[in-house]
Amino acid sequence: MSQQIAAQDDRTDRENKISINESLSEESKRQRDSIDNVGAFGMRTGESDLIFFQGILPEINGTIRGSEPIDEQIEMCLDRLELMLQNRNASLSDIMKVEIQLADAGAAAAVDSAYESRFDDVAFPPRSVVGVCSLPGGADVQLDVIAAEE
Repeated sequence: MSQQIAAQDDRTDRENKISINESLSEESKRQRDSIDNVGAFGMRTGESDLIFFQGILPEINGTIRGSEPIDEQIEMCLDRLELMLQNRNASLSDIMKVEIQLADAGAAAAVDSAYESRFDDVAFPPRSVVGVCSLPGGADVQLDVIAAEE
């Protein structure tokens, strides 16, 4: 019976051949529908106090700044994260976990320095650093963040 209910909640976007679960938030659906070539990143799904921020790139005015030094790229990512949190009436202290994706694992020291300085007055959230082959727009760093509205 639960499979029948789940099937009723899903619809298919025939143009893109994607099954769309009706429980996804409207914001997530809009973001998925308007993605150009950087990936399908949503900000929140379902009814939860968790907020998911995926694919935070070093971007200014829609342009990914992959040619900037890594320390400037991570600062841009963290600036964007703070703005996104503010838009949700949240702050750095609401972050539960950060995943940092690096195209160059040798840049970890620069990322550590920027990360530590940004979280110097709040509880240091857990993080993981993942090496990747490449990132959208030639970026060297990307963030995925989980925060909680508390």
